[in-house]
Amino acid sequence: MDRYILGQLLGPFLFGVGIFTAVALSIGVVFDLVRKVTESGLPLGIALEVFVLKMPSFIVLAFPMSILLATLMAYSRLSSDSELTALRSCGISAYRFVVPALILSVLVTGLTFVFNEAIVPAATAQANTTLKMALEGDRPQFKDKNILYEQYERVQQPDGSKANVMKRLFYAERYDGERMKKLTILDFSRGEVSQILTADSAVWNLKENTWDFFDGSIYLVSANGSYRNIVTFEQHQLNIPRTPLDLTKRNRDSTEMNIAESKQYLQLLEQGGNRKKAQKLEVRIAQKYSFPFICIVFGLVGASLGVVPNQRSSKATGFGLSVLIIFVYYLTEFISGALGIRGTLTPMVSAFLPIVLGLLVGTGLLIKTAR
Repeated sequence: MDRYILGQLLGPFLFGVGIFTAVALSIGVVFDLVRKVTESGLPLGIALEVFVLKMPSFIVLAFPMSILLATLMAYSRLSSDSELTALRSCGISAYRFVVPALILSVLVTGLTFVFNEAIVPAATAQANTTLKMALEGDRPQFKDKNILYEQYERVQQPDGSKANVMKRLFYAERYDGERMKKLTILDFSRGEVSQILTADSAVWNLKENTWDFFDGSIYLVSANGSYRNIVTFEQHQLNIPRTPLDLTKRNRDSTEMNIAESKQYLQLLEQGGNRKKAQKLEVRIAQKYSFPFICIVFGLVGASLGVVPNQRSSKATGFGLSVLIIFVYYLTEFISGALGIRGTLTPMVSAFLPIVLGLLVGTGLLIKTAR
């Protein structure tokens, strides 16, 4: 029975992967590439390369939707042909019917996670880089102007609580790929500006893990705000993290990074004190963990709806019902994610709340059908 039902699921699943990927690619990639080819002069060969590189990101989105379509269509067909009724007459319960669907859902969940971690981020990043190079020419692939880094530290307040307090402000006017130019460093280590460093240029000293500043001055500031001493230098070392250099890299979207890379970037945001962007990235990281489990939710919901006795529905009905369920689920996920970004929910709760709700709905439908 398991082999037979899995065989019935495989065809609609592959059909769903093909149709959902084709529709999503047409809406999300093809129309935009055609416009860039005709209006911006994007070479056709580059457009085809970007199209191929973008495809994995849409295939991975199609996996859970295809599981839903496959379970709805396969179990509805088995129910309408009275095959499930025949199995029930042999003493097989509805709970046992859905086991093949759950097995396929778990397998696709693992496949989705592998795709989302090993293939999609690298392919998406390469697609975006290729497109930028084709359209922008020799524009630097790094941030070359106005590099700003705020260094914070945890300080205990008089009431016993701890808060992030700015320790140092790093600003560079330009970056040429090797050297920072026209720098200003403000030191707040004593709670107010106690030192100002200006320099013509600076480089990261990889051997000693410090910054080497060249041709500058250090202004020592007294408590009343006046300069109490000025020191000029040809070369001066300062122990600042490498973070400002890391920030020169073009910011990548979370879709271009796997979980490990996203966590590294999260550390940079937290060191820089950008709590708003850090909170958003934390939610995106949590969603990377939760996203593959949508396959199990859709598999359970689709199978539970499909095994309803004496149900007669066409493939068009199954496809339409799939679209409706997908819309409701992703609307719930969007709302939950927005609450996580605002801080109303923790990142993990906001990411897994739709999964838990979907499992509860699917389990309730299955129990109702089994009765």
